[in-house]
Amino acid sequence: MFSIKSLFPPVTKAEWTRQVVADLKGKPVESLKRLTPDGLETEPFYTNEDLAKLPLATNQQSQRTGRSLGWLNVPGVRFETESETNTVLRTGLTKGADGFLLDLTAAKIEKIQWSRLLHGLKLSDTPVWFRVDGQSENVVMALKQMLPYQLKGGIFDEPVARSLQSGTHPDAALAQMSEATRLTLDSPHFRTITVGSTVFHNAGATAPQELAFTLNSVVEVFDHLTNAGLRMEQLIFKTAFAVSVGTSYFSEIAKLRALRILWQRLLLHYSISDIHHSVFIHAQTSTFYDATATPYNNLLRATTEAMSAVIGGCDALTVHPYDAVFSEPDEFSTRIARNISILLKEEAHLDKTFDPSAGSYYLETLTNELVESAWALFLDVENRGGLLKATESGFVPGELEKAYQAKVEAVKNGRILVGVTKFRVDGEVRVAKPVRLQKTFPDFRLSQEFE
Repeated sequence: MFSIKSLFPPVTKAEWTRQVVADLKGKPVESLKRLTPDGLETEPFYTNEDLAKLPLATNQQSQRTGRSLGWLNVPGVRFETESETNTVLRTGLTKGADGFLLDLTAAKIEKIQWSRLLHGLKLSDTPVWFRVDGQSENVVMALKQMLPYQLKGGIFDEPVARSLQSGTHPDAALAQMSEATRLTLDSPHFRTITVGSTVFHNAGATAPQELAFTLNSVVEVFDHLTNAGLRMEQLIFKTAFAVSVGTSYFSEIAKLRALRILWQRLLLHYSISDIHHSVFIHAQTSTFYDATATPYNNLLRATTEAMSAVIGGCDALTVHPYDAVFSEPDEFSTRIARNISILLKEEAHLDKTFDPSAGSYYLETLTNELVESAWALFLDVENRGGLLKATESGFVPGELEKAYQAKVEAVKNGRILVGVTKFRVDGEVRVAKPVRLQKTFPDFRLSQEFE
């Protein structure tokens, strides 16, 4: 019986290399190697032989353990008034939103009329994440008084990240996080321990730095919460990562995959070997790569970032509106941001399979390289006393400054920022919204020096 495979006999990597050498006509194969934006060297090509060198089964299992198919479409909503915000939330549910990231940082928590704010929403069906600054226990107590059922969603509060930026001590906010966690142990899908990468991402971090420092942040949080009397077994299912996803398409896919592997490796060091819960990853498109010049290009950036996030295996996705860095998003920009996630589900069908990049020679190799590079840096920081002490000593800020300047130099030396350094259409001058001055970790945008 004829088989089409007979027309394509197996070819070893050595045979491919010999053919490449012949085609290069004297140039060395090494001339085809490239560095990723994160400083990792990529080979000219990869084959199945490269997979044989990897812990492939373990890495792929980390992507599937305790997970369900697809992701939640979670638009960001800023609190205005109870009635106005409630209208936005209820309307969003009819337009394709699965949940919401509700920003309460400018609100007075004690004055919110929660019954009006959440009227018509049932948090056992519709997950809502509440972004706060050090008031997680206060929010949870208000919710528990009004809602007598298990909650879904969680609290977006990042005491360690805020401490790194402002120089203030995180103890008070961590105490609130501890009590919020204790009060919601009966709601395993309401995650009160959120550790974010955005503080490092927006300071210019490479992917290995972002992964390592985020893992160091987890250790700082876990140390405090276990000292407060909570057990590691209680913390695992209450933990979520909030990860910014940038424009380096393949690297960002690999970054999210690497994070799940690193999480499981970290749990093994806490002597937790029977792992049934995969960590919840809430991905957000990046503001670091958004531009005020030719801003419709931000739509394209958000789309590729969102694709990286869902192919990389996020559990929830927030797409920032294209105009978020220079104005208050309007109805159009909000709708388009929400619809990116819908398009990736309904037309690209990226929610139909687990870990769609599994088996890719390049992506599996890149994932493993990110894991090992990030783990080595993570251990280095821990040996320096942990993230807070390594920041106080200047090590972490110094590493981030070098990474950011390398990104800036790459643009100066020819890396293209579409619509900024090339293919630019200068129309109305848009001014970026002011950002809060940070004591240690700047909140950069890569294009700001070229706009």
